[in-house]
Amino acid sequence: MNIPVIRTDNDPQFISNKFANTFKFLGIKYERIPVKTSNMNTHIESFHSILKKKCYGINEFSSFMEVYDIVTNYTKYYNRRKRHESLNFITSNQYYEAATSNSMNAKSFVA
Repeated sequence: MNIPVIRTDNDPQFISNKFANTFKFLGIKYERIPVKTSNMNTHIESFHSILKKKCYGINEFSSFMEVYDIVTNYTKYYNRRKRHESLNFITSNQYYEAATSNSMNAKSFVA
């Protein structure tokens, strides 16, 4: 059986014992990348950079619910409608569907 793994950097919100113990309780493996090795978490670091530039950086929020709505909408756009050059100009969802159904040639996506 594959145990899910959550990997984070070492930002303050991720280093508490309560945070780690929650994953232990849920049966999820939790990993923190070594300090100053953001390259070990490149996909999410890249997404956070895009989210900051295209979402946080251009909005002023007045409530948590407003943040939640705007970030949720941007994430839906990013996954469902935005065509990614690195995925041969298909959406993230299209790539996921093709990859999980084995209906694509993975070599065509190797840089």
